[in-house]
Amino acid sequence: MKDFFSNLFGRNNDPKSIVSFDVIDAIYTYLYNEENRFEFKMKGIHDKVSVSLYSFPTSFDYEEAQNEIKKAGFKNAYEVLNELYKKINIGPVSQEQMLEELEYDYIHIQFYTVPTPEMKKYLKHVLHNFVIFFCCTNSLETNDFRILYNHNFFMDYTKAILDTEYIDINNPKNEIQTIGFKEFEKVLQGICQYLKIELPQGIPLPSLEGLLPEDIEVTQGTFEEFINLVSRGNVEEKLVQKQSKKLLKNFKKEAKEYHEIVQGQWDFFESIDCWNSDWKFDPEDAEYFISEMIGEELNFAYPEETYSHDLFPYIQSALEKRGLELMTYDTHGDNYLFFVANKKDVARILELSELTKIEINQL
Repeated sequence: MKDFFSNLFGRNNDPKSIVSFDVIDAIYTYLYNEENRFEFKMKGIHDKVSVSLYSFPTSFDYEEAQNEIKKAGFKNAYEVLNELYKKINIGPVSQEQMLEELEYDYIHIQFYTVPTPEMKKYLKHVLHNFVIFFCCTNSLETNDFRILYNHNFFMDYTKAILDTEYIDINNPKNEIQTIGFKEFEKVLQGICQYLKIELPQGIPLPSLEGLLPEDIEVTQGTFEEFINLVSRGNVEEKLVQKQSKKLLKNFKKEAKEYHEIVQGQWDFFESIDCWNSDWKFDPEDAEYFISEMIGEELNFAYPEETYSHDLFPYIQSALEKRGLELMTYDTHGDNYLFFVANKKDVARILELSELTKIEINQL
């Protein structure tokens, strides 16, 4: 059962935006009538997109959630809902309505994006949570919605949802929101594609990217493409064949052979033009080794007393002029294993990284 209240905001049904009531309502209809949770993969998004339909109080009717509610200082799930309603200016659920045990549905969409340059120092991906509540604007029928957002993990679900904030999707407050809000539009497009929901005419598509198959077979050819891209084609065919066979063999091994798998990946990068450095390095080292990797002299301007990861923006700026980008294989240790890729190939390298389980990071 859907039951919503009026609020003081204008209606969210911009006919020129995919973030509109008609689109959100179509997604809700599927979740309500077909399946209340689904996941899918799409190009340009790390891991899976997760879409779930929850409700107050039913989704919180289990021991762990009840303990979280009490720990947060509330007596029941309705009180948590009313706290959220305050943020989006929706009238509270009254005591009488609580006694009727009405359910109040919401949609929770989760996905990962690349972090901001500052966050890249300690995070590979950032989780984005979009919590969507329906409401009524100048109407007795549901015709509008409001979005709460954060980029935290929902380990304690009650605490995490209480930590969300009301957002205007067209007015991000910071860089991480700018990234998340832009990708949210692409994710909505992916959801509609996955559910075969026809978008209203006149809505511009935010992305040309499509869905990824649920299961993609990883073959020797997958590794051959990966090798050619991370080496910018500067590898003899004989070595490509040898390394791709070895990487595929390691890929098929069980997790208990993790050390051997990673050693095989390390051996591969040792066979191409890379720069192995600890976490502390001087700008002169960067200029020398990157020049060696790209086969031409690279000099870049940087502020005095700038070292190590603080040099990345200046290195990337210099490489970008050559259509290149510095990337790294994640060693899970106290060192970097750098390589240089063609900038036009970076998105595909990251896709192949996901498929092959060879962990590549942007800097």
